[in-house]
Amino acid sequence: MNDHVTDPATEAFVAHRNLLFTIAYEMLGSAADAEDVLQETWLRWVKADPAQVRDPRAYLVRITTRQALNRLRTLKRRKEAYVGPWLPEPLLTTPDVAEDVELSENLSLALMYIFETLSPTERAVFVLREVFDFGYDDIAAAIGKSPAAARQIAYRARQYVDARRPRRPASPEEARAASNSFRRALETGDLQGLLDVLAPDVVFVSDGGGLRLAALRPVVGADKVLRYMAGSIDKAGGTFSSEPTTVNGNPGLILRLGGVIDGVLAFTVDNARVTGLYYVRNPEKLTRVESETPLTSR
Repeated sequence: MNDHVTDPATEAFVAHRNLLFTIAYEMLGSAADAEDVLQETWLRWVKADPAQVRDPRAYLVRITTRQALNRLRTLKRRKEAYVGPWLPEPLLTTPDVAEDVELSENLSLALMYIFETLSPTERAVFVLREVFDFGYDDIAAAIGKSPAAARQIAYRARQYVDARRPRRPASPEEARAASNSFRRALETGDLQGLLDVLAPDVVFVSDGGGLRLAALRPVVGADKVLRYMAGSIDKAGGTFSSEPTTVNGNPGLILRLGGVIDGVLAFTVDNARVTGLYYVRNPEKLTRVESETPLTSR
């Protein structure tokens, strides 16, 4: 008897697990909540009648989307009571994610921060259509609406997101060069170097969740951002160090204070200058930055 034989339901779930996790994470911005959604999906999947399932991938995506939507509505209430800005949980990602330009752009903390302003249904439709290229019939089945309604929701969400995303997203090389310039200036205390790499209207968003010191509102403007960062470093004391990494498929930095992770910094870059800084300090969101999380759009 072969101990390694698995049943078809388990095989199908395992085959699509990374896709299901990526969808749930894109919708929720939380790896822990995405894992919970996958557990709920599994429990429903094993109860399904195989004779009624023509396409296991589409069926699993439908269950995952519905469970993520339910959890997203609960999270929305939780986020309303959150202290300061709520940023997605950063993930250390595998090299193939960075190579998939479209996926890495949609996984960026900056774009996922924009997703937070969409309604739960708009976010689900945008993610399924724009990130994973699902057809409107499949999306409609997942959200419980007609294909025409799904198309209209997608159009509205796309207009909203496009108006707020970078006009010309930086190439991976441009983003890496800007983050390296920022890192060098930060580590050497080169204030002029920092000003040179920051766009005049740069936005700094920090997430401490009430557990770590962070700005309660976004800080706007290069001078103000520089003063805020310098003041924060002075207050922290100790020795800061930074380590280049790949966060959600994009260049980022892990910042350490006295050798201990203080936070993860992600960037948006436009025209070779940093236009957005997203700093996650909430320790509850820093559990996935020391081991890679596999993500996929397929």
